[in-house]
Amino acid sequence: MYLGAALYTIIHFLFIRLSVSKASSFPPPLDIKEEKRLFRLAREGNEEARGKLIEHNLRLVAHIIKKYYTSCKEQEDLLSIGTIGLIKAIDSYDVDNGTRFATYAGKCLQNEILMYFRNRKKTAQDVYIFDPIDTDKDGNALTLQDIMAD
Repeated sequence: MYLGAALYTIIHFLFIRLSVSKASSFPPPLDIKEEKRLFRLAREGNEEARGKLIEHNLRLVAHIIKKYYTSCKEQEDLLSIGTIGLIKAIDSYDVDNGTRFATYAGKCLQNEILMYFRNRKKTAQDVYIFDPIDTDKDGNALTLQDIMAD
């Protein structure tokens, strides 16, 4: 529930204030020192620090999703999926690990996007009982339910 509310707020902010096509509209990336400080504050429960980490890493989300989308509708979906991946990366990142956050988050975002595509591929083959699957000799649509009833 908390992730959903945070995601809604971030996505709403994105669509109102930012544009994926203009990289200059994103806040600049944080320097390493500031990033580590914000991660430590976020680990202690500081929501403002967490929000700032999300906001300043949206440029990374936009950069990664550009590799995957082909249509405007897909761009919006991938922006949402990428933002979810960013939030998961922020929540699971270990500052003391020695890896830069952008490297870690990049992999998290790619994994989240690939999971989305795999899931979409699985559900694309589903056939619903009321979907037209054929036509009869008069040109009327036949559904799976019609065929099973015969």
